[in-house]
Amino acid sequence: MKRIAILLVDDHTVVRQGLRALLESEGDLKVVGEAENGRQAVRLAKKTSPDVIVMDVAMPVLNGIEATRQIAKDLPATKVLGLTSYGDDEYVAQLMQAGASGFLIKQTAADDLLKAIREVSHGGTYFSPSVARRMRDNKDAFVANGHHPSKAGELTSRESEVLQLIAEGFANKQVAAELSISIKTVEKHRQQVMNKLNIHDVAGLTRYAISKGWVESAGRVPIPG
Repeated sequence: MKRIAILLVDDHTVVRQGLRALLESEGDLKVVGEAENGRQAVRLAKKTSPDVIVMDVAMPVLNGIEATRQIAKDLPATKVLGLTSYGDDEYVAQLMQAGASGFLIKQTAADDLLKAIREVSHGGTYFSPSVARRMRDNKDAFVANGHHPSKAGELTSRESEVLQLIAEGFANKQVAAELSISIKTVEKHRQQVMNKLNIHDVAGLTRYAISKGWVESAGRVPIPG
């Protein structure tokens, strides 16, 4: 029997360890890798071609929504299952727009996670019971949210990456080094982000990224070098 290959993506080591222990106790599942941020997830997904990726949303360097978007584009056969502490409708809509096949909140029972992985690996969708109930009760509103992207949906993939790094405290030079692009290109993307969002200061961009769940706090100041 071919086992379902899974990539775990979460910036908390203890969460990944717990998930690995749970999944590897099942005979039909195997963990093929772990990533602590979205950029690692994209790289490892291309390397391992997992059947399912269990993806956190708020992570440093590259958030789970943008990572999902890039993986869905490059690896359409790989299914992404969002797993996050936040269960509000905007998070669900953002992940589904990005190409995820399901959404679970971290408080979900272990049995639901196992069911979700098996379901999405076979081409289905799966949502935490509380999320599924809200989707049924507010179907019209959710469909509207899902098919009319917010301002964040108007940003290109690269602009989203630049926005997150700025929100995390990276200077233009550090953003350029992280993304392997020129400082001039970073400045161009930064200006385009500000114009599209009509936000013209770093503090405002940071608040925006936090409100979207892309970063968990005011960010970190990276060590120069």
